[in-house]
Amino acid sequence: MRSDSIKKGPMRAPTRALFYGMGFTDEEINRPLIGIVNSQNEIVAGHVHLDRIAQAAKMGVAMAGGTPIEFPAIGICDGIAMGHIGMKYPLASRELITDSIEAMVIAHGFDGLVLIPNCDKIVPGMLMAAARLNIPAVVVSGGPMYAGRYKGQDVDFSTCIEKIGSLSTGEITEEELSAIEHEACPGCGSCSGLFTANSMNCLTEALGLGLPGNGTIPAYHGARIALAKKAGMQVMEMVTRDIKPRDILTREAFENAITVDMGMAGSSNTVLHLPAIAHEAGIKLELDIFDKISQRTPYLCKLSPSGHHHMQDLHEAGGIPALMKELSKKNLLYLDLITVTGKTVGENIKDAYIQNPEVIKSVEKPYRETGGLAILRGNLAPDGAVVKEAAVAPEMLYHEGPARIFNSEEEAVDAIFAKKINKGDVIVIRYEGPKGGPGMREMLSPTSAIAGMGLDKDVALITDGRFSGATRGASIGHVSPEAMEGGPIALLEEGDIIRIDIKNKRLDVVLSDEEMAARRAKWQTPEPKIKTGYLARYARMVTSACTGAVLK
Repeated sequence: MRSDSIKKGPMRAPTRALFYGMGFTDEEINRPLIGIVNSQNEIVAGHVHLDRIAQAAKMGVAMAGGTPIEFPAIGICDGIAMGHIGMKYPLASRELITDSIEAMVIAHGFDGLVLIPNCDKIVPGMLMAAARLNIPAVVVSGGPMYAGRYKGQDVDFSTCIEKIGSLSTGEITEEELSAIEHEACPGCGSCSGLFTANSMNCLTEALGLGLPGNGTIPAYHGARIALAKKAGMQVMEMVTRDIKPRDILTREAFENAITVDMGMAGSSNTVLHLPAIAHEAGIKLELDIFDKISQRTPYLCKLSPSGHHHMQDLHEAGGIPALMKELSKKNLLYLDLITVTGKTVGENIKDAYIQNPEVIKSVEKPYRETGGLAILRGNLAPDGAVVKEAAVAPEMLYHEGPARIFNSEEEAVDAIFAKKINKGDVIVIRYEGPKGGPGMREMLSPTSAIAGMGLDKDVALITDGRFSGATRGASIGHVSPEAMEGGPIALLEEGDIIRIDIKNKRLDVVLSDEEMAARRAKWQTPEPKIKTGYLARYARMVTSACTGAVLK
């Protein structure tokens, strides 16, 4: 056992003394030491209940003959951080989470891990740690929130934000907005739509590092507690069989995850996180693989924000196993890959079936024949950009319009609410990329304002920042190279005609090469927005969005 290095032999008497001081028995010290990484806190709705998950996981480890030892991880709520300087931190916190877990595990010689995340950057941060450390590990999330109800209709976090735009147009009153905000998030769990947190929890299952049900069993459900116990027991089997994350996280496993991502139109942020996880596993996941897989994968699930179903609906319809079973009918998945269950993907899903064909469509009758995300390239995004095509109105799949230039999210939001945006405009928000932000802020405030004002079929938005998984409309993010690196988006001027052609995967500005070259010769790198602290170090080390914004 790895932990023998810290607890065996005469030279480790001082170490054992410290264990005895904490109340450990000889029997506990001699068993495998399993780290329980708990990101519980009292500021994130998706994490406030994770102590219950951790206790269940610890019970599972103990039942299977291991010694569970809990330690914390940080977690930021994107929803609370959104719309102010705090949103510069969530993506940057992904690396902090990974690094801190590495430090704890190596310093204390753990034999295995149960990783307990739930929200946006915490899930990929823990998956990155599992891949980097490569000791037996199982991920068990806290589960999704139920959707709220208002006047007989489902509402969620994104509904609440979009209604701010509706308020500004007079469509609803302040009293109605207050009533919606009281109902949108009815309890603990990751926000109820297929936003980034739930997308990543589902893809953890598809990758094989989470047990079946990890992505969809609701936070309130007793089955979520049982799942955590099973995760604790399962990590002990992995220790016994020496099954490690990199045995599971193969190139084929990532292609499975991308296939599931396309089949359910997951968050565009998955295009950031999957390459970053793959990077830690020693695998290069090029941006174009997302487009390649999208072209052959039917779109079967239309969850909020693309549709009106929520995570509890997907769970009741059979969850990720049923979706994967349906996709496998077109031979789109690798079924012989090992997973944390100790069984193969095919064995895990063999008995799954669709229990509600309105929520999970058949491959014979999909919402459409291609997947939910698209990668765009052109003279405005030579290294690529990402759009959630499934959430774009058909009339906006092709759009030409004048650029409205903003050098920060705040400038754009002020202009939108001041009604300075016209139908047909293309809002450009730049210097919000990984380096320029720094931290690549999510742009849910401007996109939701546009949608709430009813302009999502008339106005496009492009940015070198990124979008929340709750975003809908012609919102194109991750434009690379970013403005801070002198990418073409930095050269745009007010009124330039932007051509968006999603069907043909193009994003261009209607300018000659000569004009672009002339502008480039005059462009100068602006002063960093943040010059001290962690974000300043992050900006110096972070790479492009097209490579997952990993640190080097």
